[in-house]
Parts: sequence; structure tokens; C-alpha cells
Amino acid sequence: MHRLDAEVIREAIDETAAARLGDLEIFAEIASTNSYLMQQPAPLPGQTRVAATDNQTAGRGRHGRTWRSPPGSGLCLSMAYTFAIQPANLPALTLAIGLGVVQTMQALSISGIQLKWPNDLVFMNGKLGGILSEAQAGDVVTVVAGIGLNIDLGERADFRVETDGPLRAVDLKRHVADPPDRNRIVATLVSGMSKTFVDYEAGGFGQFAERWPTYDWLLGRELAVDLADRQVSGIGAGVADDGALLIDTRTDGRQRVTSGSVVRAGTREHDV
Repeated sequence: MHRLDAEVIREAIDETAAARLGDLEIFAEIASTNSYLMQQPAPLPGQTRVAATDNQTAGRGRHGRTWRSPPGSGLCLSMAYTFAIQPANLPALTLAIGLGVVQTMQALSISGIQLKWPNDLVFMNGKLGGILSEAQAGDVVTVVAGIGLNIDLGERADFRVETDGPLRAVDLKRHVADPPDRNRIVATLVSGMSKTFVDYEAGGFGQFAERWPTYDWLLGRELAVDLADRQVSGIGAGVADDGALLIDTRTDGRQRVTSGSVVRAGTREHDV
């Protein structure tokens, strides 16, 4: 296993992303890369700051769930970006980052990754990773976006993993014949995430929405979503231009969900 190396990673980041990148910190062990960056000074507007590890001991997912990454099992990378102009629809940024990660993995010759609204990376119908975005509001808005990827779980899938519903954990090693070097994965993620932030600042989620159906794991599936006060069930009908999940219900027509947990998702007919 190749250890993460900040110098090797910097050399592999594309020039545009490298020009925006301030601090790039690699940790042999850390509680949470997201928590660390949330406690650090914000980068200047238009600039980024990155923390990464392959040994995270107290990572966080949505709704207080835990994402642990024992030594060598995965990658955890967080990027802070300060917006010069706050986007109109900040919550949908997580979806845009998901699309950016999918394209990043395609650039590494890893295809077949899908997205489960709002923040899961799905591969071979299992959970390969997740995204956690957090905002710091002040005179300007800084967002810290964290990516967790399972690289080599070995026999340790019982560690698992924050997830909404019955997705099993999967990793790259079992399903990719020749997984990329970890340093290359980090460098490509940094390049891709940097571009996603800049594009989102310029045009919001609308420019990403048309690409979502190609990777939408929930599209056409029977599903149930827990909301704060009720449960909505029906067939996944994609996402709206603002990133809301759309569900075709049997009794109440098409429903919009802006915040909730997908607790059940069946198979599509062509998947059976």
C-alpha cells in the first residue's frame, strides 16, 4: 500500500486547481478531516484548502452517523472553498459534488458509479462512499465538503458505515481489476472538486441537473423516505432543478423532498 504523500499529490493536480490550492495537509491519523477544516481559518475567496487521510477515527456522516476509515481501508478527503458570491441554492451543492466525483472516477477508468440522493456513492449496488457538506457563514460563505471512499475493506465490512437504508458496503479492490494509486485518486479528486466549486459558484445547480438522470440510482425504484413528521413512499422520479428529490406517489401525486433519509429502495425491473 502506497502511503499518501503531499508532494506527490501536488505534482499530479491539474494547473488550474493547483493555482487555487493553499494548504494541502496529509494526516497519518485524524479524527475527522471535515471537523479539522471547519476549525481552521477559511481560505480566501476563490481558494481551496485540503486535508486527507487513510486513517480516520471519528468521521461524521449525515444525521450524526459515523464514518470510520481504519488504516488502509479507505480514503477520506475534505476540501474547504470560500465563495466570493454565495450561490442561490447552497444545499444542492452536495449533489453537484457527487456528479463531480463520478466524473473524477471515470477519469481514473472507473465506470459504473451511481448516485443515491442526496449523498451516497453507489457501486455494484452497494455503498462505495459518501459526501458530507458543511457551511460556515460569515461575511462570506465557506463550504467544507468531505468525500469518503472505500478502497480495501478486506474482511472488515462490519465496521460499517453511515448509510440511509440497506446498502451493503463495497470497495474498489473487489470490483476494479487494477485500482489507481491512492495519491493519484486524491490528486484527481482535488482537481475535480475544485472545478465543481467554481462551476457551482458561477451557475448554481441548474447546469448540473441535466446530468443527474444518467447516474440516478433511485430513478424508477420503489422507495420510502423518512421526513421529520411522516414517511413518503412511491417511485423515484429524479430530482428537480433545485436538487429536490421527486417521488411519484400512488395517492398524492408527485412529491418534492428537500430533506430526508431514504430508508428503503427496491430494484428496478431491468435490474432483476
